Amino acid sequence: MPTSGDASPPIYRVKADFFRLLGHPARVRVLELLRDGERTVGDLRSALGLDSGGTSQHLTTMRRQGVLDSRRAGTNVYYRVKDPRTFQLLEVARQILSAQLEESRGLLGELSAVEFVPADGATDADHRSR
Repeated sequence: MPTSGDASPPIYRVKADFFRLLGHPARVRVLELLRDGERTVGDLRSALGLDSGGTSQHLTTMRRQGVLDSRRAGTNVYYRVKDPRTFQLLEVARQILSAQLEESRGLLGELSAVEFVPADGATDADHRSR
């Protein structure tokens, strides 16, 4: 437990802030777009389908939080992911979601295979013959 003189937030809060930063679909998409290397703000804006203000807001937030780096070349500003382990995090999230989807598909398959027996005890075949 931090003392009142401790200025550092507990690590669970720092982690929560990091995941909150990634909690917006546009920000996750930015990371996906940057997987193959840096891109200009214009490229990102076009791919995101956002106006320049919305794109800049997301990019600035991600840069301030240390997720992205930027550089200026002439009139263009290029963004790149600061730590490549960020892509590993996205891949693990994809694997978790895929496993959950497969589990749901399995349950759905089991449900589809079970014959419905209504409260009167008659099977589906009995009801169809009536």
